Amino acid sequence: MDRITQIREAEKHYHDELFKEHRLFEPGSWMSKPVGTVIELLEAERDNLQVLDLGCGPGRHSIPIARRVSKSGGLVTGVDLLDSAIAKLGEYSREFGVERSIRGVQCDIETFRIEAEAYDYIIAVSSLEHLSSEEALASKLAEMAAGTKPGGVNCLLVNTSITETVIGSGEQLVPMFELNVTNARLHDLLAGPYASWQVLADRSKTTVFEIDRDGRQVELASDCVTFAARKP
Repeated sequence: MDRITQIREAEKHYHDELFKEHRLFEPGSWMSKPVGTVIELLEAERDNLQVLDLGCGPGRHSIPIARRVSKSGGLVTGVDLLDSAIAKLGEYSREFGVERSIRGVQCDIETFRIEAEAYDYIIAVSSLEHLSSEEALASKLAEMAAGTKPGGVNCLLVNTSITETVIGSGEQLVPMFELNVTNARLHDLLAGPYASWQVLADRSKTTVFEIDRDGRQVELASDCVTFAARKP
């Protein structure tokens, strides 16, 4: 089994179990609430707002965004590799009464095609680090920029410099992420497609979580970069 397949099988197992054990917006997991910056940058008053959520999961951001844009004819397209994520997105969209404002697409975000100037708002929260290579990341960033309408916004949260440490023993594991770049390298890759854009946010924060890796408790740490910019 190659490394990418191994990582994606492990991530599928982790997320499938998470979706069974925790409901969306209930305390106890990272699904309890959306990232504030993602919601704050949404310009919901615009008519027919087209939003793309890359790596949407069960709807942590897609659901609250759809609730805000539904009255003005907006649509959220949520893309995720996992069938369990798209199934939960459909379930929760019906529960929260926004099924007409959400379109779920089961697809690897690396191969999902973003049409030119199709979206007003593109978000990618903890998903770009699951692309297969730096080349794939550079290509997807360029595609996201080209797929944004003039005046539109991109908002990215990317985990960089990821480490996984077994709690108790201190053993360092190889992080189960397809792509693990430094903060500096990420900004090198952002510089091209967003060179002429108005930067709305650019900050980083150390994040630490406890997770289960094959029955072992592991500390997952990263330098999480929040980057948002508006297209001219």
